[in-house]
Amino acid sequence: MNLKLLRVPALVVGALALATLAGLYAYLCTYVYLEPSLPTLAQMHHVQLKVPLRIYTADGQLMAQIGTEQRTPVRYREVPPMVREAFLAAEDHDFFHEGGINLISILRAGVIDLIEGRKAQGGSTITMEAARNVFLTLDKTWRRKLQESFVAYELDHDFSKQDVFRLYLNVIFFGERAYGVAAAAQTYYGKTLAQLTLPEAATLAGIVQAPSLYNPVVHPHLAADRRSYVLTEMLKLGYITPAAAQAADQAPIDARLHAPRVSVHAPYVAAMVRQQMVQRYGPAAETAGYRVYTTLDGRLQNAADRAVQLGLISYDRRHGWRGPIGRTVLARTVSPAELRTLTAQYQPIGVLRPAVVVQVGAQDARVYVRDRGFGTIGWNGLSWAGQALADGRVGAAPKAAGDVLSRGDVVYVVWHGPTDVLLAQVPQAEAAMVALDPDDGGIAALVGGFDYYISKYNRAVYAQRQPGSGFKPFYYSAALRRGYTAASTFMDTPLVVAGPGLESTWRPANYGDRFGGEVRLRVALAHSINLVSIRVLRAVGIQYASHYAERFGFNPKALPQNLTLALGTLETNPLQMASGYAVFANGGYSVKPFLIERIVNSKDKVIWQAKPRIACHGCSKPVSLADLKPAPTESALLAEADALRGGGAAYMPPGQIAPRVISADNDYIMTSMMRSVIKFGTGMGAQVLHRDDIAGKTGTTNSWKDAWFNGFTPHLVASVWAGFDDDRTLGSGEQGAAVALPIWIRFMRHALHGVPQWRRPRPPGIVQLRVSPRTGLLVSDENPDGIEEIFTTKHLPGGSGALAHRPDQGQGSAESIF
Repeated sequence: MNLKLLRVPALVVGALALATLAGLYAYLCTYVYLEPSLPTLAQMHHVQLKVPLRIYTADGQLMAQIGTEQRTPVRYREVPPMVREAFLAAEDHDFFHEGGINLISILRAGVIDLIEGRKAQGGSTITMEAARNVFLTLDKTWRRKLQESFVAYELDHDFSKQDVFRLYLNVIFFGERAYGVAAAAQTYYGKTLAQLTLPEAATLAGIVQAPSLYNPVVHPHLAADRRSYVLTEMLKLGYITPAAAQAADQAPIDARLHAPRVSVHAPYVAAMVRQQMVQRYGPAAETAGYRVYTTLDGRLQNAADRAVQLGLISYDRRHGWRGPIGRTVLARTVSPAELRTLTAQYQPIGVLRPAVVVQVGAQDARVYVRDRGFGTIGWNGLSWAGQALADGRVGAAPKAAGDVLSRGDVVYVVWHGPTDVLLAQVPQAEAAMVALDPDDGGIAALVGGFDYYISKYNRAVYAQRQPGSGFKPFYYSAALRRGYTAASTFMDTPLVVAGPGLESTWRPANYGDRFGGEVRLRVALAHSINLVSIRVLRAVGIQYASHYAERFGFNPKALPQNLTLALGTLETNPLQMASGYAVFANGGYSVKPFLIERIVNSKDKVIWQAKPRIACHGCSKPVSLADLKPAPTESALLAEADALRGGGAAYMPPGQIAPRVISADNDYIMTSMMRSVIKFGTGMGAQVLHRDDIAGKTGTTNSWKDAWFNGFTPHLVASVWAGFDDDRTLGSGEQGAAVALPIWIRFMRHALHGVPQWRRPRPPGIVQLRVSPRTGLLVSDENPDGIEEIFTTKHLPGGSGALAHRPDQGQGSAESIF
């Protein structure tokens, strides 16, 4: 045997062994060097993806999605086979049969890098893509590539292929802020994964190699070429048939951007929830995948939003036309495509849609409306548009459409029928509304202004405005508590007020400067008679009334300590007013408004649940659980209590029973008096609802700066405010009944649709007697002038001693109060 010949293989083996040892040593050294920068195995098993905060209504309708990355994590089994196959064909068809690292591809990419003198992306497996997108940066360096290989190795050895593939599909970037295949399906097609077609799935799979290049919205032709490649690979791998591949390849690229599927528009509420979540969990709350379920009723929220917008538009129309928002020169003939491009420059605002005038007739105009097509503004949509003058007046009413519009004008319109639209403009005034469930304080609807994207200031919660006469029911309730009745009479005559807290002599007046002499409290509240109300407050006592208002949620320290309080000169907001009126609506209990019903984390676990106190008439004297045989579940107890809130016996844990703050008889009489506001008082406009179970109170402040209506049924309370942010006047005669009440009516028409009428039963101790409408004193049943009135048995109307119900009544033409 020739020993020289044996030496060659030995040298080769030795060289290979040395090279292997050197490689292993280099690998170990590299690993030791990079190990501090690599994720631990524990971290890899507890990946926290950035998932946006999602906010829902009480019935599970999506209201908002907050976060810089749009992502909807999905499980492996939730990804249709066709979608999985499209990504395997596009990115790594050997994924389920290979290791996590493809050395040949990496070496090939390295050679390309050396030849081209740049760091080219390539050589990555799906495992390495997952490793890079979850645990590493996207830098194109050899250090990051080595880190990626180490992490991919760990993923391949400690995770199943299904888990790695799921992770990959949930983290890859598709452009347009969409991370993960489910978010991409929604972003580009407005679909779930299960709804995707083959050409759509292939298009999405083609995006990930270069999201900016293969974006099907920005570069549809490049996206189509990439899709063809994916379909060809799917065909080679036997995933699809030649016929399916050909049909999919010929399909148009019809992707377009879709916002998250928001079913209920409530941006002011979403901002409130976001703020509360950040306060509770820190900035990470926006990306930790929390789902927040609110108390909002989607149907009521949509109705409230529309009521506020249309109410403000109606008010705005009374104050004149300020002109178009833009003008353009139109060619003699103009195509719909050109009109679409023109109107696309203007954004919709609430219910308002931008439109361009294409033809002006004698008393109508033809317009092209963004996203809707052609429509006609008839004379009923134009005749209001007298010119708005600088001093607040309105010019002469137009006589022809040409007095208002010209061809090429860009205006806002409200769609009013199949082809009919109404001319409108963005209101300068603002309004806010809050609707509550009076039984537990849950916010059913909240609108903070005309449009959140014009002004993010939430007037429903943060505005501090005077409630005017809307505050009167709270101290009228105090008057009943002090022994007065709905039939007690006070003088409606001029008076002069001077004293502590007033800078000068105050001469309050009624609206219209009319005086009625001796007036019953029911009539005084219904007609909002200021001079009577001031006397009522003086009779009750300012200090007593202030502290009594605390029962309704008002801070007595924030209330003016003078008789101007009678006219509602405190500062408050719609949320607080709705909370106060909820006491009357629920029968006399104090409930706290709340918005978040429960919070669910990314692992589908409820981590917080609201436990509001509930107004429960039959639960005032709870019995112990031991007395109940068999012991019911808590959910059963709450269901029983909910069913019996109006009366009867039920059990509820003492900590969940709302405290009673006014007596049942006080509440019953006050509610009756506020129904009179609707029957014959300042709120008569609400009679169009044709219901006998609504009650409320208007409110208007000096110089018509604030307009209010606060109203309720036993199951829903809503407060509406309207005014200008800069505190200027709404205009002469623009009272609560003219501005706020129409908004409330529009909302309640939807809210109460199909809801049976129901009035709270008369509590014990309430009697109905016949009294004189002039003096409020008892009269015989035979007296033809007598009227029916309700009283508590503790405070009945007097006979000749009725003066006790009319303390401090002056006899002169003017009375001074000091």
